[in-house]
Amino acid sequence: MDDARRSADSDLEQARAALERGEMHHAAGYLAGAIAHAPTLPETHELLRHLADRADDALELFPIEQHAFVGTVVARAHLLAAAGHPEDGLSLLVAASGHTPGADWAGVPWVSDPDLAERLEPGLLARTVMQLCTAIGDPAPESSRPALQPYLTLAGRAIEANPEHAMLLGAGSALARRLGEATQAVEWALRGARLRPAKLSEIWLGYAYRSAGRIPESLAALRRAVMYDPSDLSLYADIAGTLADADRLDDALSWINRALSIDPTFDCAVHTGHRLRYRADGDLAHLIRLADFQRDHPDDSHEHTDLAECCADQPWLSRVPSAPGMPADPARAPYPAPGPGAPPGYPSIDAVERLHRVAHPLWPSPPAAYDAALGLMLVDPEDLLALIALPPVTPSTELGRALAAHDPALWDRCAQVWACLGLLHHGTDEPWADSSRRHHLVALATGGLDTITEAALFALITYAWVDPSARDDVATLVAARLEDAADTPGLAWSVAHLLLATPDIPAAARSRATELVRAEEEHAVSLIPQQRTGRTGRLRRWLSGH
Repeated sequence: MDDARRSADSDLEQARAALERGEMHHAAGYLAGAIAHAPTLPETHELLRHLADRADDALELFPIEQHAFVGTVVARAHLLAAAGHPEDGLSLLVAASGHTPGADWAGVPWVSDPDLAERLEPGLLARTVMQLCTAIGDPAPESSRPALQPYLTLAGRAIEANPEHAMLLGAGSALARRLGEATQAVEWALRGARLRPAKLSEIWLGYAYRSAGRIPESLAALRRAVMYDPSDLSLYADIAGTLADADRLDDALSWINRALSIDPTFDCAVHTGHRLRYRADGDLAHLIRLADFQRDHPDDSHEHTDLAECCADQPWLSRVPSAPGMPADPARAPYPAPGPGAPPGYPSIDAVERLHRVAHPLWPSPPAAYDAALGLMLVDPEDLLALIALPPVTPSTELGRALAAHDPALWDRCAQVWACLGLLHHGTDEPWADSSRRHHLVALATGGLDTITEAALFALITYAWVDPSARDDVATLVAARLEDAADTPGLAWSVAHLLLATPDIPAAARSRATELVRAEEEHAVSLIPQQRTGRTGRLRRWLSGH
């Protein structure tokens, strides 16, 4: 906060100087910067008024263009409100809050003015509130809620001024539940549903009840919404999700099956169905089918998180596991040297910097990890091989410092994993069976039994997720490597989890991997100190929050 205030003060000083010289555009640019650093600073708003008084058309100094700077958008919002157009200004503030919900864009006097609620047309305000709801998440992050509170206060005042406006009541309810005000959300939604019984009113009421933990009432409202529009299959998915949260999986799957019988390709039903079936029996095939569906249907109605939710916190499906593998084998064959500018056998500085930008111990799912490694296609394969053999030091970032303090070995394994993923993005025009990327990764996966083995296996498994034609090949290789690693403590546990993350593995091999995991974990309970387990758990929670 101190840095932001210093930056704002510096921008204000430059803006005053530019204004004194009559350089209006320069003054506007510095003011936009000051607002971005400290949105509620009174000095900034006072200088903005001075600029408006001196400029022929201050709005022209803050144009809304494609990819406009957020400070420019907010400055224009304040000028519009001052010029008697608060509805337009509010819409721009909401856009800024959708961009950075934690910034206090709305914590200014004109938004908190009690008279504003009566001046705004309630239907327009309802649409603006829904625009905000769409952007801030459901629920909104707790850290963002104080900055969003002025909008909820405004909505409450507007409802008091327009107590029979059903759409405003519903929109206010949607915002209230996102900000953790479940009781208020239920009250407003219930009033709206009584005033105007309709599908949307029942949806708002159902969601409000769900946020309040009143599941029977939520299900009743959502079922009433279905009666208004039996063709809205997204409601079937919502009901199924609510039932699943109440541990009624059979009922949930019944609703999903009803939706899929109407449209087998409806994205919400497909995503929810695979997630719930995986939750019911733990069969990886459901997640593979979901990943295949996502790949084959890139134009879904909206972004889905079902695959990431199922993979969350599972070894290799979403993270480099913290259980130790084996150190890199010094007897491995030497790696090709990178290009000019680096000592033989060492990665180039550019390669290290690019790896630092993408490497992370966590990822949403294997296909997401594949996509995230795309930037490493700009790193030569020789450099990637050098990064695998000689992982660089941790980056000088918050993540790097956390890894260095809590689990230094995890960074080396993480670097090897991402360098192996980078190899997947080279020679992509070559057929998989004879490709250079397969040649490199198979050599790494079979050349020893160490952390490089598991990194290369994970890259191969990731490719099997994104290319069904590679699945038989990868499954055969991983199953063979599991038997090779079975007698290597630590590595056996990791490779077993790799096999459990592999598409199209036969049931017998999965049973073998499950037995190895169980045996390794039972053995580890008596060997791993509780203190280290606690440190690792804290690190994982920290990583998940960043």
